[in-house]
Amino acid sequence: MAAAAAVGEAPAVEGGAEGSEAPRELRYPIVQSGHDRPVVDLCFSPVTEDGTFLVSSSLGRVNFLLWDDLDWIGSFDAHNGAVWGACFNNDATRVATASADFQARLYDAVNGDLIHTFEHKHVVKAIAISRDDERMLTGGKDKLLRVFDLKAVDYPLLAS
Repeated sequence: MAAAAAVGEAPAVEGGAEGSEAPRELRYPIVQSGHDRPVVDLCFSPVTEDGTFLVSSSLGRVNFLLWDDLDWIGSFDAHNGAVWGACFNNDATRVATASADFQARLYDAVNGDLIHTFEHKHVVKAIAISRDDERMLTGGKDKLLRVFDLKAVDYPLLAS
């Protein structure tokens, strides 16, 4: 696997011209398809033993990209409305999403399975997971910050 590139620095990708083993350098801007609507949020994962990942969100879709060598990992239709935010947990095994469908969701980032849906009374515009992976925070159109306990079995609301 290629070494991680700093943000703004072009990563080297193995395999240059056909039949060549020399790394090729990518030039910016990098164009990566996968969204059919405007991209509204991007989030890098922490560095993991598998590399650094990028999650992007737009209308109803969440896309995953392995940043180190720009491998497209996949997409899934996460919500029934615009996905306004997405973020990784500390080891990049979970992705949390915030959506216009009045929900935040927690997914298994490895297989895309839905782990839990957090119902809200209005559009959820922002989402974050604490560095210790114990809490998830959401914010939205209702002007409230909600804190959920990710260590408890039913992920209860701790504060709003």
